[in-house]
Amino acid sequence: MIDTTTSRRSFLKTSAAASGGLLMALHLPTTLGQAMAAGTLHTPNAWVHIADDNAITILVAHSEMGQGVYTSMPMLVAEELNVDLNQIKITDAPPGAAYVNALLGAQITGGSTSVRGSWEKLRVAGAQVREMLVAAAAAQWGVDASQLKADKGMVMGPGGKKATYGSLAAAASKLPVPAKPALKDPKDFRIVGKATKRLDTPAKTNGTAEFGVDVKLPGMVYATIQQCPVIGGKVKSFDAAQAKGMPGVQAVVQVSDGVAVVADSWWRAKKASETVKVQWDEGAVAALSDASIIESTRQALSSGKVLEITKPQGDVAGALKSAARVVEAEYVTPMQSHSPLEPMNFTAHVQGDKVLLIGPTQFQQGAHGAVAAALKVKPEDVTLKTTFLGGGFGRRLELDFVVQAAEISRAVGKPVKLLWTREEDMTHDFYRPAGVNQIKAGLNGDGMPVAMHFKVASQSITQRAFGLPKETMDPFMAEAAVAGYNIPNTQHDLVIHDSGFRVGYWRAVSHNMNAFANESFMDELAKAAGQDPYAYRMKLLEGKPRFANVLKLAADKAGWGKSLPAGRARGIALMEGYDTYMAQVAEVSLNKDGSVRVHKVTVAADLGHMVNPDTVQAQIQSSISFGMSAGLKHQITMKNGRVQETNFNVYEPVRMHETPQIDIVLVKSSEKPGGIGEPATAVVVPAIANAVAALTGKRVRRLPITAEAIKAA
Repeated sequence: MIDTTTSRRSFLKTSAAASGGLLMALHLPTTLGQAMAAGTLHTPNAWVHIADDNAITILVAHSEMGQGVYTSMPMLVAEELNVDLNQIKITDAPPGAAYVNALLGAQITGGSTSVRGSWEKLRVAGAQVREMLVAAAAAQWGVDASQLKADKGMVMGPGGKKATYGSLAAAASKLPVPAKPALKDPKDFRIVGKATKRLDTPAKTNGTAEFGVDVKLPGMVYATIQQCPVIGGKVKSFDAAQAKGMPGVQAVVQVSDGVAVVADSWWRAKKASETVKVQWDEGAVAALSDASIIESTRQALSSGKVLEITKPQGDVAGALKSAARVVEAEYVTPMQSHSPLEPMNFTAHVQGDKVLLIGPTQFQQGAHGAVAAALKVKPEDVTLKTTFLGGGFGRRLELDFVVQAAEISRAVGKPVKLLWTREEDMTHDFYRPAGVNQIKAGLNGDGMPVAMHFKVASQSITQRAFGLPKETMDPFMAEAAVAGYNIPNTQHDLVIHDSGFRVGYWRAVSHNMNAFANESFMDELAKAAGQDPYAYRMKLLEGKPRFANVLKLAADKAGWGKSLPAGRARGIALMEGYDTYMAQVAEVSLNKDGSVRVHKVTVAADLGHMVNPDTVQAQIQSSISFGMSAGLKHQITMKNGRVQETNFNVYEPVRMHETPQIDIVLVKSSEKPGGIGEPATAVVVPAIANAVAALTGKRVRRLPITAEAIKAA
């Protein structure tokens, strides 16, 4: 089903020039700055190509990194185009303004936006093509379009008339594009909303799928890179005499971020790289440690500029002063590495002013533009093809490894595949920033909150990545800061603190720190009030039906309130994120060494309309494993600016034998679609933290929740 043989440039050139094809698009370009300033949404592009032989190709503008967009995106188009999924081919879209992601303002795959941003525009694209084909047949047969029906790649009319989509494509391409085509009523969906087998599974199981590490070009050589052990450091000098004499080595070149060795095999490049002696200018980051970053972030809460996340409601100070009881707590989330299983890699071939880029990226426009700028070539002379991604989680929004590959290729004059080692990947990440949350609440005589003051300090990724002006509210730091509970007097403050270290977007971004803080604190309030955490939350959700519904569904499914085996306890957590409402219940015990064992996680999710419920289930399951790794095991530590975690033996993910039973309840809903690739990652951590507190009586307020952390609590 996956067409990876045709170059993007050739495909578009042939498609646009073909006399017997229909190529249509919807354009509403935008920029990130405009989107943020205006607070509005912008519609990106969708493409459909129908050839004379009735082959239907759908271009997918989102990167496939395991989340299923190579199935869900075609499902949306095929539904309105009235073709079966087995009738279509799929290919990746090239960089271009036409493919801008409406919710992010750039050609980016991230933020759980693929379905949310494509729900209407891809259906419109399919419906427009369908109506154009019907109009072409009506004109050809001299009948009214209302007498015709388009279905399964055919237009059918009175008297048994039939014509394939392909035979009508040329005529249809000359017709005006309908501005507002009729969309199906969801009750008539035949594809959307039905559990569907993924279209990329056959290619990924038979070995024909192309990931970045699979790319091969004629005459290609291989490169590895040695970067300063302190991120941001620069090369002062290097001695490569020994490396240049080793078998297969073709060149040793200095690039922006370090020293690359190029050889006729990657292993030879790696072994030679180990002999290169580099003198580094380590820069200012060499003075940092993870402890100093967290402490400076904490201090920023009392000394930094305060930005309002939302306008305060009521009189927080007065309500706190008159409260029967005041509860305060601080929560700390450490830095995290993305560490996708496929390390950073990209293939580049620079020939004069022409550049070919092939590899895994979440940010096509960014990769395209960054390489053009670095090599000082025209953007139209850069061709980019996106492969499958062996994991992304936000790391492949970054462009460092793409530019490195292009610089190396230009230096050696050959196609080059750059592949980082695992150690380079883990110690040269764009890390999830550390966060410090401080929350204070006032309780009345019944133990219910009458006031809450929420404060968070962290680093702005958007300032670094997209030039957001300093002291400007960064919405990607405020996610899940305002919980859904009814509290009469509230204040939510943000302090942006630049630690000096390199940070990036990480799966669920600031939902992670803010949901951990809010939901842990809600359990602490319930304990202070002497009330059940589930019942306590329900009292605060009057008039919030979607919140209350998923909370009740999760609690009921998990058997909340029913007895458990000795040595086990449950914890509950609730969050809205990416327009998805989710509650989770975690059931835990302690292992003999004092570490946490998660036996079961129960999830109730209301994400509005679903495209492929099968993928939704898989996304929730993977998010829970990902979140558990961060919540129970992972933290990036630094000494003298050097990241200490170098491989999975010390940054161990949750293993199969540690994975809990996961029970999922999906709410049938007619609401607009919500995102599902990230929210479960954020919700599972406070659910586990609350279960551990219920089990041990100890509250861990700094992640990860290790045996040592529980003992020290």
